[in-house]
Amino acid sequence: MTSAATGGKALRTYLEMIKFEHSIFALPFAMVGMMWGSCASRGTAWPGFQVFALIVIAMVSCRSAAMAYNRIADRDIDAINPRTKMRAIPAGLLELKQVNLFFYASCLIFFIAAALINPLALKLSPFALGITLFYSRTKRFTPLCHIFLGLAMGVAPAAAWIASSGTLGTPIIWLTVAVLGWGAGFDVIYSLQDEDFDRENNLKSIPVAVGKSRALFISRLLHLLCVVCLTMGGIAFGAGTLYFAGVILVAGLLVFEQSLVKPNDLSRVNMAFFTLNGYVSLGLFAFVLADQLAGCARWVL
Repeated sequence: MTSAATGGKALRTYLEMIKFEHSIFALPFAMVGMMWGSCASRGTAWPGFQVFALIVIAMVSCRSAAMAYNRIADRDIDAINPRTKMRAIPAGLLELKQVNLFFYASCLIFFIAAALINPLALKLSPFALGITLFYSRTKRFTPLCHIFLGLAMGVAPAAAWIASSGTLGTPIIWLTVAVLGWGAGFDVIYSLQDEDFDRENNLKSIPVAVGKSRALFISRLLHLLCVVCLTMGGIAFGAGTLYFAGVILVAGLLVFEQSLVKPNDLSRVNMAFFTLNGYVSLGLFAFVLADQLAGCARWVL
């Protein structure tokens, strides 16, 4: 067995384990929640560097904890799945105690960041972390595991809104559901690769429950939900024209993403999952930022 990594090699292994580069998926939506929350409560999209930095720290540490927990919980499954057997724990690149230490350290950093943000963020932090951790267990008992992943991702913009405003508001509920639909939709696509393995090992997923064709139809419905909720969120917030142009861009990218995957052809799943979803989140963020720079939108209930 490969010896466990140490030093700089261990750092690279940790970053690979938590797929640090995938922060690009949810972080831009968190920034949208931050700008909208700040605009609603302060009249400006910029909440200040301290709040911004704490939001980034809280999100990265929460996501790191969730990914580490996922690797801990799934280590036995990963070891027998050809697609995942080279992950850090089953491949022996990191020892279980190293990953446990990383997990607990990430949780501690998350709670400290939440405490420094505001009282409501601290009170809700256990729920936010619990939702993100719970996803790792859901594939063992429900095909709706994709919905739980989407919900875990949807926590990001909601938490950032709370961090920048200290309150909750109607627009962020729409944005949270939009991210839920987006994340669940692309996770259904990604899980198509493991349909046979999951069925053989009594793991649950929508492809296992209904087959590839119906799973893709459900994924499309979830992405439609995303676009509808983005539109409703923009209306509730009072967003400008540039925001809705961003929603149109997202809709186009999701249609293209869906066109890449067929029940009998999964060769472009990685392009649909990694490349296009990065464009979705960054694209919407760019248009929201432009909309805010053009003039802070008036928040309406």
